[in-house]
Amino acid sequence: MHATKFRAAIAAVALLAFAAPTVHAKPVDAPVTEAELAADISVLASDAFEGRAPGTEGEDRTIAWIVGQWAKLGLEPVPGSATPWLQPVPLVESQSVDGSVQFKAKGREVKLAADSLILTGRDPSLALADVPVVFVGYGVDAGGKVNADVAGKLAILLYENAPFGEKLPRYRERRQMLADAGAAAVLVVAPDSMSWENLSASLGSKTVRLASAKPGAQASGFIAQPALQTLLGKQAEGALTAAKSADYRGLALPLTADLSATTTVRPFASHNVIAKLLGAKPDGKAVLFLGHWDHLGICGEEGDADRICNGAVDNASGIAVLNAVAKRLTAGPRPDRDIYFMVTTAEEKGLIGAYYFADHPVVPLTDITVALNIDTIAISPRGTPVATIGRGRPAYDAVIRKVSTDLGRKLDEDGEADAFVQRQDGWALGAKGVPSLMVGGSFSDMKLLEAFLGSDYHRATDNFSDAIPLGGAAEDADLHVALGRAFADTKVWSGTEK
Repeated sequence: MHATKFRAAIAAVALLAFAAPTVHAKPVDAPVTEAELAADISVLASDAFEGRAPGTEGEDRTIAWIVGQWAKLGLEPVPGSATPWLQPVPLVESQSVDGSVQFKAKGREVKLAADSLILTGRDPSLALADVPVVFVGYGVDAGGKVNADVAGKLAILLYENAPFGEKLPRYRERRQMLADAGAAAVLVVAPDSMSWENLSASLGSKTVRLASAKPGAQASGFIAQPALQTLLGKQAEGALTAAKSADYRGLALPLTADLSATTTVRPFASHNVIAKLLGAKPDGKAVLFLGHWDHLGICGEEGDADRICNGAVDNASGIAVLNAVAKRLTAGPRPDRDIYFMVTTAEEKGLIGAYYFADHPVVPLTDITVALNIDTIAISPRGTPVATIGRGRPAYDAVIRKVSTDLGRKLDEDGEADAFVQRQDGWALGAKGVPSLMVGGSFSDMKLLEAFLGSDYHRATDNFSDAIPLGGAAEDADLHVALGRAFADTKVWSGTEK
């Protein structure tokens, strides 16, 4: 859909919604039902939305539907926005046509197992020969600085967080640091926990970046663990052990690499969607609910029976919960503080929409007293304990404990959920000082979560069906309604707590 027609269509939907305001008879929050969530998930995860990929007709339909729902509830576009409801996010998509890496030792090819390398080029055409190879371990020292000379070289980087120092950057940031230091190419070692099949499907053919982002290395990709072992040879065990030291300075390998890639490059604009519920007693502090609307789009190969990655659990379920929360907060007693609702784009491509909002906030970040992120929420049954990603702030933890207990929920404080703190949109806001939390049962039962991550996650099988457990999602929706009311209540929460 043409951008002008798209914005006009959204405006028309909003005007129709405001022309017939909803009358709310009961000022009490009704429990969220599984049927209510199922109705929204079935729409967003239908084939008509084509997997909700940014920059497609599926995005246009997704955003028009969300804006229509929010307008009917009485939410308003953020005042002063150049494009009401929408925050344009300028992106560049690179789609790999082909890519290969050939390693050589003394001029002879080093044989690696098939399907053990993924390479994409930054520019339309790439051809590099005899590139020196260096294994950099985690790529940084304890001070967060690049640990080796990588200029003009192919750097092989470990994915996992460094086991030394505190608050060291995650792998995407470390990969960029290597590119900034002049690395010609960066291969990230895929951990055993990462499905190579999923990685190939979601990252091997397409990448998306902000148009304003720093240019990465000329080539980047992933290498499987066994292939790394082959390249390191007899030095493998010693190199992997040495890399755990903050003093590690990399290992120059007796190898060179020939790299080639062909890439199509497409600039386009995607959108975050942002709305506001005006508080009854605004005090300059606000609550932000967020979740990502995007998924992987048409992800299957030609000839596959089902080519669409519909993303029912990830994250149509989160958007359904956001809608249910907005419905109750607009229908019941008006909260004291302003409450914002945001759905982000390109989360699946590296939290890009959230990072863009954090760098270009349409709501002052210092006004946000808490951000509550909702993602992949349809995992657990009713009665699952409440876990928190981003816990550790005593005042916030106390509110979560009180609200959860009042709803009859038990708390899960074993810390297992902490492993996911960098894999969700709240991480982008937290980096800017916004207290950001994920609260609920989905990250409480690791066996259930790992079962999803190892099966339907990022596959065409993440479809809506009666088999999706919505009892826990409904309970978590009720929890978010109560949390929203607590954090927006000026008598309960001053907005200056730590």
